[in-house]
Amino acid sequence: MLNTASKLRTLTSGAVLLATLVACSGEQDFSQEGSPSVETSLNRAGISSLAASWAPNVNYSAGTLVSYGGSTYKCVQAHTSLTGWEPPNVPALWELQSGGGDTQAPSAPSNLTAPSKTSTSVSLAWGASNDNVGVTGYDVYRNGSLAGNTGSTSFTVSGLTASTAYSFSIKAKDAAGNVSAASNTLSVTTNAAGPACAALPSVPGGLTSPSKSSSSVSLSWNAASPGTNCSIAGYDIYNGSTRVAQTSGTGTSYTVSGLSANTAYTFSVAARNEFGASSKSSGVSVTTSPNSGGGGKIILGYFAQWGVYGRNYHVKNIVTSGSASKLTHINYAFGNVTNGQCVLGDTYADYDRAYTAAESVDGVADTWDTGALRGSFNQLRKLKKAYPNIKVIFSFGGWTWSGGFAQAAANPAAFAESCYKLVEDPRWADVFDGIDIDWEYPNACGLSCDTSGPDAYVRLMAALRARFGSSNLVTAAVPAGAANINAANYGAAAQYLDWYNVMSYDFFGAFNAQGPTAPHSALYSWPGMPTANGQDKFYTDAAIQLFKSKGVPASKLLIGVGFYGRGWTGVSGTNGGLNQPATGAAQGTYEPGIEDYKVLKQTCPATGTVAGTAYALCNGNWWSYDTPATIATKMTYKKDQSLGGAFFWELSGDTANGELINALYNNR
Repeated sequence: MLNTASKLRTLTSGAVLLATLVACSGEQDFSQEGSPSVETSLNRAGISSLAASWAPNVNYSAGTLVSYGGSTYKCVQAHTSLTGWEPPNVPALWELQSGGGDTQAPSAPSNLTAPSKTSTSVSLAWGASNDNVGVTGYDVYRNGSLAGNTGSTSFTVSGLTASTAYSFSIKAKDAAGNVSAASNTLSVTTNAAGPACAALPSVPGGLTSPSKSSSSVSLSWNAASPGTNCSIAGYDIYNGSTRVAQTSGTGTSYTVSGLSANTAYTFSVAARNEFGASSKSSGVSVTTSPNSGGGGKIILGYFAQWGVYGRNYHVKNIVTSGSASKLTHINYAFGNVTNGQCVLGDTYADYDRAYTAAESVDGVADTWDTGALRGSFNQLRKLKKAYPNIKVIFSFGGWTWSGGFAQAAANPAAFAESCYKLVEDPRWADVFDGIDIDWEYPNACGLSCDTSGPDAYVRLMAALRARFGSSNLVTAAVPAGAANINAANYGAAAQYLDWYNVMSYDFFGAFNAQGPTAPHSALYSWPGMPTANGQDKFYTDAAIQLFKSKGVPASKLLIGVGFYGRGWTGVSGTNGGLNQPATGAAQGTYEPGIEDYKVLKQTCPATGTVAGTAYALCNGNWWSYDTPATIATKMTYKKDQSLGGAFFWELSGDTANGELINALYNNR
């Protein structure tokens, strides 16, 4: 993923990885004539710095400043620049720092509230705004006049008059000076004047849990005494030692949500007044209800076309591992997209390689009879015959072969027609049950950059559904990084698709060779996670919630699992190796920094867990990957969120007895 939740898929012995974005230090490629000029500019903080003029064929690292067209831009994703990738054209790579270009205002702040107040102050809190480049701060208005500004989503307005009504609103702003519409207006009357509050409230008593579910616990307690000359501002709710919520006002109940099923929690409550917070109440222990089997049962695995070469992984391995009876779908990856059309990517692997009887799913050798189907297509046909529970979907694109989608989007109907003719070719029409589109990424940058606009994706999916009809599956692999999710209109496109495969892996990896070390497929955030350039949203739950907020039904979202790990070398043992610097990528069988689960299980067993996934530190190498135990956690999340199911990349990474697929199946 080069830092935005995408993937590098390694092709070996029979296929070649065409190119990769290079994470370097911003050095000029001197094989090209000329060198960039340098000019002085001001960065966002107003500090004078030297910014080289943008130029093609330069290796830029994240954080590098360049000048272009009179504006200064900051690199937000390491890459090697190409003609056509000028900073204004590819916001996924460059963030405007100063100068013209960005005219889009942030969204309005939401849900403005006042958690507490005194006779002379009001504390405000609100929901964060979104922006195409980035929100830089918020202006706070009192009775229509500017009262202050802040970089956070809370602010205390002081110097007010007792027993006086005030109206408050918030506006967001970005680096280009664009200002959002105002938030909701909030009216607050300050407390009456009187002797100052100088005592803490009493400790709340009588904490109970009236009800619970598999993902939530309802709490209720007795009101605390506010103290002399004081009033109750609200209550703090704790899970163990961690504060999980704050209420405003005198209400004495709250429901804690987002919990794991069949899990024990201990909650306590503290009261707040103008002077401070009380001690915590006695705890109440509650175990959430077991899962009731929420969500869909899809278990989908990718079969990598090139795996039949160096990896020596064939369709028969799905049977011998015991996995065939547990899968519902297989994505055959990949077909290519060139000249606006779907085409085969490796005809030898697809339909020409002759399988011996020993290699074949049904023990019958392929023939060279005229018109006979061979290769993986024929093996998939045999697999479906033996295991009618499996549907096979032909996936097009992927990291290496997504460059042709921009041309395809220019004529969606013609593209859809070419794909239909290929997938429904009479030689193998019975093999495939539909089409999957893995475009990395629409209106954003992967190995190549696309500027077709956010609605091009919608038009492409509408054309595919129109041509393939309701009897075929139409699905898509989609990004998990917020910037790429926001770049295309996935919400509108969802109506044409059976589901989205959310690629919730490759959030972090040794494409940032110096670290810090971080799990590549975290379920949640964790203390110390990188936060630069939107990385604070690089975890699975953030992606799922963002798709939901765009109107994508939960039943059309599949959680992604990687059957491999990402790792660094030169890592110290501090904090178990988590959040630590590194000296480079750990050695991998096929590519530095990547290794299959079946290998890591033996060479570097898991030593801990973080944020719903596992990690391992061995001999200075730090790896993150999923295990059967962490897959069970993710499947619980799948059920709690009522998602459509789970998918994984890819089959050959599992053990010979299908250990990870068993975990998916047993916890479905």
